[in-house]
Amino acid sequence: MADRETKQQARSRTRKILTLLHKKYPEPKVALDFSNPLQLLIATILSAQCTDVRVNIVTPGLFKKYRSALDFANANPAELEQDIRSTGFYRNKTKSIISCCKSLVEKHSGKVPKTMEELVQLGGVGRKTANCVLGGAYGINAGVVVDTHVRRLSQRLGLATSDDPEKIELELMDLLPQDDWYLFGNLLVWHGRKICDARKPDCLNCSIQKLCPSAGEFMKLKK
Repeated sequence: MADRETKQQARSRTRKILTLLHKKYPEPKVALDFSNPLQLLIATILSAQCTDVRVNIVTPGLFKKYRSALDFANANPAELEQDIRSTGFYRNKTKSIISCCKSLVEKHSGKVPKTMEELVQLGGVGRKTANCVLGGAYGINAGVVVDTHVRRLSQRLGLATSDDPEKIELELMDLLPQDDWYLFGNLLVWHGRKICDARKPDCLNCSIQKLCPSAGEFMKLKK
């Protein structure tokens, strides 16, 4: 929370931020292309330390080649590494994908589960990936997706004080009704990409500038 702001005031300000951002981004869908929960799960694993644009270039061919969890589970590691090489960290991602899909086949009949508890037990799946899959594929609000954009914006907006993604998630969850958790994360992601850049935030054209305790300092730096 911002300095000297009560929890009630922080919740009210967060709701105003959500309303204004939703007006600006009426359909803040996840930027990853997918047709089913498995594809979103794989795409999210690939998106670690990689842009969504790059992932979306790789996945059309990948999903034609590997059509099920069983296909990924039985993939030749060296071949899969080459298939996803351009997303970076391809060796670790290959291990995660194969491990994850083996668990899907062995424990879930090849289907992507619908609970946080089951998802985070899969290889390469943490809360961020699980929240993305639950919200994007199933419409389930289990938490807030905290990526680099959400982390940066929640701190700039004075909504979170921690640097730890899981603690940031808890802080944001405490400020919003559960029905808005997934939506709010997506809104911050879109705003982070379009306006609130890591190095040069465009505060002059920011729709939530008056609700942001950091805007004044950033605008002073531009003078």
